Amino acid sequence: MGARTLRHTLALLAAATLTVTTVSGCGSADAVEASSAGNELAGAKFVIGSKDFTENIMLGQITVQLLKAHGAEVVDKTNLGGTAPNRKALESGSIDMYWDYSGTGWIEHLKNATPIQDSAEQFKATAAADLEKNKIQWIGPTPLNNTYALAIRSEKAKELGVKTISDVVELSKSKPEEVTLCIETEFSTRDDGLPGLSKAYGMTIPKDRISLLDTGVVYTETDKGQTCNFGEVFTTDGRIAALDLTVLQDDKHFFPSYNAAVTLRQETYQKHPALEKVLQPVIDKLDDATMQKLNARVDVDGEEPGKVSADWLDKSGFLGSGS
Repeated sequence: MGARTLRHTLALLAAATLTVTTVSGCGSADAVEASSAGNELAGAKFVIGSKDFTENIMLGQITVQLLKAHGAEVVDKTNLGGTAPNRKALESGSIDMYWDYSGTGWIEHLKNATPIQDSAEQFKATAAADLEKNKIQWIGPTPLNNTYALAIRSEKAKELGVKTISDVVELSKSKPEEVTLCIETEFSTRDDGLPGLSKAYGMTIPKDRISLLDTGVVYTETDKGQTCNFGEVFTTDGRIAALDLTVLQDDKHFFPSYNAAVTLRQETYQKHPALEKVLQPVIDKLDDATMQKLNARVDVDGEEPGKVSADWLDKSGFLGSGS
């Protein structure tokens, strides 16, 4: 229990730190020398956005630093907001690219009700349909699959005997007072979030037992077990292990695969064909284990996203000679 309490304290401190450090979204991009890794993008200028949670901010920072290292002029607009603001900014031309996820593209942007279970086919179908319908190009996918899940602190999972989401449904019938849920606002409205999950599992949770919180607070409140027993989590989040949370099995396979990719307008892709050559080697390296470690450095250890991203690029040899 002592070690767990320490992890909990560190996570709480990191969450407080993150509130300050990620407001701007900027990081160590200024430390990256232009053309240090090549000049394939010399003369090009890109505005890079990102969503407002740790992993997506870091993916945005990776892109900012990588493109700059290949000669591009880059404007950092990371930490722009949720999915909708980024997609709108991309379509309007306010930003040139941001990282999105195949499941989000398939359900949210393309308005499909049923995910494709095979992750490779899910990405292929999403990329093809978005290009055809909306002229949005997807460069990817990453091996990482940052899907949604429900989690509970491990000792409470054992006490209640829950291992799957179906177990939560049964618990809501036998002990409804135990089924309290912490989620972020976006999850509360998305078709691939709580509305769709509730429909797929036949689960009804009264509104007074659902708390809408910021992403980081969901983890700490789920760990405390006072506001809620169950929390919405991202499976590549480093706080799951740090807080000793148990992820419940999605036994009806409701959640789609969420492999990450860089999304950009087709005209930008065609104008700068070197983008795929520069981005794909980095994309190929981003698996679940790598992303969990990077996320933990921010959300558990309290490091700054830009620094973590720059360190990883440098150690992986993506910033040119001397890396």
